[in-house]
Amino acid sequence: MDKLSLVTIIIIAANVIFSMKGFDDRSFFERFKFNVGSIRRGEQVRMFSSGFLHADTTHLLFNMFTLYFFAETVIVGLGNFNFIVIYILSLIFGNLLSLYFHKEEYWYSAIGASGAVTGVLYAAILLHPEMRLYMFFIPIPIPGYVFGIGYLLYSIYGMKNKIGNIGHDAHFGGAIGGYVLTLFLKPELFKTELLHVGLLAIPIIILFVMYKTGKLS
Repeated sequence: MDKLSLVTIIIIAANVIFSMKGFDDRSFFERFKFNVGSIRRGEQVRMFSSGFLHADTTHLLFNMFTLYFFAETVIVGLGNFNFIVIYILSLIFGNLLSLYFHKEEYWYSAIGASGAVTGVLYAAILLHPEMRLYMFFIPIPIPGYVFGIGYLLYSIYGMKNKIGNIGHDAHFGGAIGGYVLTLFLKPELFKTELLHVGLLAIPIIILFVMYKTGKLS
């Protein structure tokens, strides 16, 4: 990426500043993290603020590194304002899905920009489904739409089996946000990329069916 847009720089800076504050100030971290009990008591600001907190430097760098690679693709395709809309609403949608699945677990907490970043990633893939992506354990590039489908299928697996200390549901919710918003903002994709639009919807349909049939838990 030759040049980052100002909006991407601002978002990355906000994540860095907010996260660094959380690293040094535990009370600040606890006050703004995602927590089901606190949110259900009326502290809705956590639905937004938690997306700018991170567990540690590695967590922060991974999310910002991913954002760095895909933000400009979305900005070029949809513009600065729409990129911001996708980022913020994907963050919130990811937390909404997480809240829905954990609504009775008052102790459940989470942090990180992963929902927002995954929304941006899925938007970029939808705009350019044939983009080539590399994964650490696969030595050859794979099409973006294959990566997107595989990522969400793994997220379903992670949600069902509670794999690792990872908010798989927030990732999935963010991806849904990026998917729906991109199609809303650029409906011509239904004509130009109908096959990929349909393929990328498969994991979303699978999650819905699994939830409705009680096979997700």
